[in-house]
Amino acid sequence: MEQKFCQSCGMPLTEDLLGTNADGSKNEDYCIYCFKDGKFLQDCTMDEMIEHCAQFVDEVNKQMPKPMTREEYVQMMRGFFPMLKRWR
Repeated sequence: MEQKFCQSCGMPLTEDLLGTNADGSKNEDYCIYCFKDGKFLQDCTMDEMIEHCAQFVDEVNKQMPKPMTREEYVQMMRGFFPMLKRWR
């Protein structure tokens, strides 16, 4: 199965991390940290979301073969986020 990512923050999506629609059903595009009850939890720009996500670089590095610096992580997100549905 193809890995899906939150279309707002880029976090890998698993069944237990899916956000919810207004009717309570699971949303296949967004995570629980970005989307709840059919609404985004943060009213922010793409750059603000990148800065918010950058604080979790240590958590991200636990999944990476080679750790990234915060600056490398920000650069990676600047390349990846414009492809996400929320920021297109």
